[in-house]
Amino acid sequence: MQVLKKAAVLSILTNILLFIIKAIVGVISNSIAVISDAINSLTDIIASAAITFSVSVSLKKPDKEHQFGHRAAQPIAVFLIALFTGVVGFEVIKEAISRFISPGEVNISSAVYIVLFSSIVIKLIMTRYQSKIGKTYDSPGLRASAVDSLNDVLASSISLIGVLGVQLGLTYIDGAAGIAIALFIFNSGYKIAKENIDYLMGKSADEKLILEIANQAMKIKGVKGFNDLRTYYMGDKIHVEIHIEVDKDLPTNESHDIGNDVKTVLEKIEGIQKAFIHIDPV
Repeated sequence: MQVLKKAAVLSILTNILLFIIKAIVGVISNSIAVISDAINSLTDIIASAAITFSVSVSLKKPDKEHQFGHRAAQPIAVFLIALFTGVVGFEVIKEAISRFISPGEVNISSAVYIVLFSSIVIKLIMTRYQSKIGKTYDSPGLRASAVDSLNDVLASSISLIGVLGVQLGLTYIDGAAGIAIALFIFNSGYKIAKENIDYLMGKSADEKLILEIANQAMKIKGVKGFNDLRTYYMGDKIHVEIHIEVDKDLPTNESHDIGNDVKTVLEKIEGIQKAFIHIDPV
């Protein structure tokens, strides 16, 4: 899983670079839109660092205290990031509203355009990369990063519109752009929190996966039926509990072997970490 760690570290380094150049240009230009975009990049740094740490923890092998592994580390980290993002978004929107009501003097240079355009291009590339790695390795942390990177593209685009508006003499556009970016920060936090709350609350699998579980169990020779099928997330992986029905006249060892066959086939399904099989003689 070195690919996950590499992707997370790359996210941190990219966000640090973008934050530094946006912060410098934002202070020089005094544009709340650019400053808001820089703050957005700062939240990305913190988020990327937390995800890097949580990925490392989640990849640890099960131990005595955590016998089903450490997969919940990523959802926990991402949920905390979402809370932090909400606080930052609130502070940004307060300042943006203040600038909208009382616009300050903004100094626009070519550097502002270069920085914002570069940020858009870099984040588009990062969105595609993080999304691909997140889906391939089933990482909620990197999927959340991909969503955040896409929001960064929109945020920098809005910041660019704000800067153009100022140059056209519409000074209030800068404050409006800052407000819009703050809303994107809020939206990003909400989306990643929603998905990871489901993981932490032990949400059941979707109907498509439940149907696949049932079909795979019924394909095993000796299974006459099933009942009490339950699924729930343990971290970002699914655990399954199923009662399979076998002939009551079968010897115990044969019933046990059928149960093992069901367990083996279910744990091969993508997304399932553990299957618990109960034998019901009928």
